[in-house]
Amino acid sequence: MKYFFLTLALFFFHSFFLYAQTDRINKKLSFTGDFRFRIEQDWNSQKSDGSFRDNRSRLRYRFRFGMMYQYNDWASFGMRLRTGDRHNQQDAQITLGSGFKEFSTLPIGFEKLYFKADYKWFSGWLGKNTFPFEKQNELFWSDNVFPEGIFISAKMNSDSQFLQTLKLSLGHFIVGSGGTSFNEDSYFQGIQLLSTHWKNKLKIFPSFYYFKNMPNIPDGNDSYSINYSIIHFGTKIKVIEKPSVTIGFDFYQNIENLNKNDSIPQNLRDQKQGIVMAFTLGNYKVKGDWTIQAYYTYMERYSAVDFLTQNDWTRWDYSNQGSSAGRLTNFKGLELRAGYVINKKFKLKLRYFIVDQIIPYGIAIETGNRIRLDLDIGF
Repeated sequence: MKYFFLTLALFFFHSFFLYAQTDRINKKLSFTGDFRFRIEQDWNSQKSDGSFRDNRSRLRYRFRFGMMYQYNDWASFGMRLRTGDRHNQQDAQITLGSGFKEFSTLPIGFEKLYFKADYKWFSGWLGKNTFPFEKQNELFWSDNVFPEGIFISAKMNSDSQFLQTLKLSLGHFIVGSGGTSFNEDSYFQGIQLLSTHWKNKLKIFPSFYYFKNMPNIPDGNDSYSINYSIIHFGTKIKVIEKPSVTIGFDFYQNIENLNKNDSIPQNLRDQKQGIVMAFTLGNYKVKGDWTIQAYYTYMERYSAVDFLTQNDWTRWDYSNQGSSAGRLTNFKGLELRAGYVINKKFKLKLRYFIVDQIIPYGIAIETGNRIRLDLDIGF
């Protein structure tokens, strides 16, 4: 399978580079790419049985390459390739010496493949693309998880002092097709109203997400399915312009009645709320910018779908149940972050995590500490 993806990628590259010699194609075709190198250390990672995972040091990297073709004024096509295990949607990074034999070839796959339309107040896309709803962190949905489905939005601009923009977004995305009727699929639907106020200093985005027939364990190892009905309220406020100071807040409430599902442990059935608070000082855009950020997180077990969220904060996963996906809910913790923009294409970011489990799955609460340094290079 990997040779098929590599051959297909080379075919795309050859075709686009061949036709990009004309001025007309050059104006319509654009390319993006980036490379990340990461140094990471994990320690104090306690398991549910009270034992500790070995401390772990890793060197990791990620490569992505994308292209977009502007067909006309309103229609475009896009795609992007990335490294990473195709069986782990949350992680695009590869660990140096992680077991791809003796300097063997690397796994690579499509993370984006879509058709997009933008016309006046309307926009939408079909295919596989970036999570389209407004968010300010990865604690509900990972930046590495790209949904497949249909998305549409309508945006209104205003000249008033109170309201600048109002945007309504809707989407239907298929997580797993059962090969029968649409209603039997594993899918999620979202609706969001995004508004900006007071010269874009205040952003408010209430949302509702419905997840149907979600497996309790990803990658085909599930024993039962769960529905989620999650109300989300998010806001971001710019408190000071110079130096830039912003605060953010997210609240999640799953209103699904989990008492009807006898497969869910009794002590987890009311674990349906999540809170994220963020503080940011400085910017992280142009040469010389620096930023310091802090995030406090309290995400109960069913406040989000744990294998669709980020897997940055700790090492918890489903590896002992046949899946490499992370399980990043049912935790509370703190992230401290510092970043510096070396120049337009080079950025440094340092992140430190402290994590504790909320409800133990065994005799002990799982824990974890992690520190990582990323160098991001764009081209």
